[in-house]
Amino acid sequence: MKRIFNFLLLITLSLTVLSQGGLGYQEPPKEIKDLVDAPLAPSVRIDNKGENVILLYRDAYKTIAELSEEELRLGGLRINPVTNIGSRTTFYNNIQVKKAFDSDARQVSGLPQNPRLAYFSWSPDESMMAFTHTTDTGVEVWVLDVAKGQAKRLTNAGVNANMGGSLEWFADSKALLVKMLPADREPLIDTETAVPTGPTVTVSSGAKAQNRTYQDLLKNPVDEKNFEQLARSEIHKVTLDGTTSKWMDSGMYDDISFSPDGNYVLVSKVKRPFSYLVPYYRFASETAIFDKNGKQVKMLLDQSVDEVRPKGFMATTDQPRSFNWRADKPATMVWTKALDGGDPALEMEYHDEVFELEAPFTGNERSVLKVKNRLSYIQWGTDEVAIAHDYWFDNRNTKSYVFNPSDNSKEPKIIVDRNYQDAYSDPGNFVTSKNKLNQYVLSMNNGNVYLMGDGFTDEGQFPFVDQMNLASGKTTRLYQSAYTDKVEDLIDAIDMSKGELLVRIESPTEYPNYYLRNIKKKIALRPITQFENPFKSIQDVHKEVITYKRDDGVELTGTLYLPIGYDKEKKEKMPMIMWAYPVEYKDKASAGQNTTNPNEFIYPYYGSPVFWVTRGYVVLDDAAFPIIGEGDEQPNDSFRKQLVANGKAAIDAVDALGYIDRNRVGVGGHSYGAFMVANLLSHSDLFAAGIARSGAYNRTLTPFGFQREERSYWEAPEVYNTMSPFMHADKMKTPLLLVHGEADNNSGTYPMQSERYFNALKGLGGPARLVMLPKESHGYRAKESIMHVLWEQDQWLEEHVKNRDEMETTVEIDK
Repeated sequence: MKRIFNFLLLITLSLTVLSQGGLGYQEPPKEIKDLVDAPLAPSVRIDNKGENVILLYRDAYKTIAELSEEELRLGGLRINPVTNIGSRTTFYNNIQVKKAFDSDARQVSGLPQNPRLAYFSWSPDESMMAFTHTTDTGVEVWVLDVAKGQAKRLTNAGVNANMGGSLEWFADSKALLVKMLPADREPLIDTETAVPTGPTVTVSSGAKAQNRTYQDLLKNPVDEKNFEQLARSEIHKVTLDGTTSKWMDSGMYDDISFSPDGNYVLVSKVKRPFSYLVPYYRFASETAIFDKNGKQVKMLLDQSVDEVRPKGFMATTDQPRSFNWRADKPATMVWTKALDGGDPALEMEYHDEVFELEAPFTGNERSVLKVKNRLSYIQWGTDEVAIAHDYWFDNRNTKSYVFNPSDNSKEPKIIVDRNYQDAYSDPGNFVTSKNKLNQYVLSMNNGNVYLMGDGFTDEGQFPFVDQMNLASGKTTRLYQSAYTDKVEDLIDAIDMSKGELLVRIESPTEYPNYYLRNIKKKIALRPITQFENPFKSIQDVHKEVITYKRDDGVELTGTLYLPIGYDKEKKEKMPMIMWAYPVEYKDKASAGQNTTNPNEFIYPYYGSPVFWVTRGYVVLDDAAFPIIGEGDEQPNDSFRKQLVANGKAAIDAVDALGYIDRNRVGVGGHSYGAFMVANLLSHSDLFAAGIARSGAYNRTLTPFGFQREERSYWEAPEVYNTMSPFMHADKMKTPLLLVHGEADNNSGTYPMQSERYFNALKGLGGPARLVMLPKESHGYRAKESIMHVLWEQDQWLEEHVKNRDEMETTVEIDK
């Protein structure tokens, strides 16, 4: 009897630990763990000529110890104040080099011990590659001689990478500008022990400042002081022999870029006053042009704090923006200014205007172009030819214009005018190549340009290369991939005159590898990489893209995987996990297009549901969940109804194939997908359980818009309330696993969202489990966290989906 009592006590204590409080990191079953432990193939960098290949190796995940290093969250940045680099930076730990068609790569010599490498940057002539190495005490700049395969250190550990990129090559490839810690840097203030000198006061002047719910903002004068010290740098010139000289005195430098001829430098820097409402990139700032010796030539913009903007996703500043160099000119500055004052609600023939100013920058700026929407970017070609691209969110429109940058009296010609969500009509991207200034410009030949496209059609995906005559607008197909059992991605044009393309080819069982394809000569592909499939345990899994219809006729798709060893003839009814993410559309035609290729490599990354094919589950991944609002109707006006219709259609489709027990279907999602899950469980009885990771569940906490909703809470309170699972927690009777990173910095998905939602469910008797991951942000990085999340998900699915009590009473839910 005593043994039985002790055994029951042990079980009770174990269940208590599992239900509340601390829990050591767990690991998933071996078949899942083995996939997580598979080695990560290197990242590939290939030079412009397709001759030299750099292979960058790293661990697939960080450790929880790395995530636990000291971190300050200031002005939208996350900084390690000890090493002076972003605390969430992805580091590489090895480099190899090879000639493109050599089978074996060479190990780079001279690398530091315990490499933590980042910010890789080709020199303009591509003979060198600069990068940073983070030591225990700071950041160094190193350089790789590509031909020799040798690396060497250029600076001490005094580089300041807190604001991102910290180095910029001179045009001659013989030196770099590097942000270094200033000699007069003051000690940081300990925020835990600092004695306040008074309250923190923020004032509304009456102007509307409808900003998104940014995180990691400055909160008080101590934050301001620490941000300023961490952001301040001196800019030094560092030659390839390691000689260092100060180029510019200290300031809070953000971006640095040389003119194509190397004679001028565009420098932007942050300055006071700061803001407690917006991130650092909307603080007061200055943008100026300097000569290559550091002497100021032209002040372009002295910007005050950018807190107040009109409403809408297309709203922008009323000041000049997007300063950059013309790629086809030695030293010509280009920028954009909103003709509507930044207010997209104003009816305008043209919303943006582009200006330019040539060196020596003493004259007046010249208008180059006006566009009907918001300018996205310009691809420069020659004195007479350039192509501009714009877009507008409200109607999903994008236009491309060919124009004469030397003569603004000539009307730009619109050569593309389409819905940017209409993948079938996508003409592709214009091909660029390097000019004599080592800048990328349009590849042109006798008035023709080239486009490379993804090639999605209603019959499948067939990437292509087209030639377009700019005068007539006529296109000629030069190449179209013929694969029906593989995916061919057109990565880059090596030399269009020779017909040489860099492509990447993969299949469900073949890891993505790079090749040189010649579209003019009928010769075999030349392999550049030969990576093996590290996930062979699931290479024989059945995979297909299924198509089906929603009850209103909208075409839907999903990628279906059957469990390992599944007998398609026997058709045993299996449990299923569905994973999805809602996407808003303004037309049914675009929403119903198939942009999923069944021949993509099966890659079980940490957030994927594909792991569960090893555990006896059917998996429907990337199930289409369009939310459509045509005409004056907005997508979210009928969000819940469409959400449930999408879920039902997916289950009906797989059930009709005979593979699943529809009473044992789970649903999962991350971020907005988690929001989807909570709504599905609250307003339908379709699912046995749900998994919601890093979501937002109370939309009133994001009152000035969320996801693709532009209206504020006060404009559309019924939409916010109807869409918020928190407001309907009393209806939630289906088991829900909530997972959230304690350090989530994504706009809107505060950790509080999951905590408060769980509290509501618990208070109302809803079956739920909340897992808060220490140190993790919106996406999870530490291997310990990832293993534990996979364990949590597996436990949840096993209990509430696979082994769901068949006698369980179905709860009727008001739909």
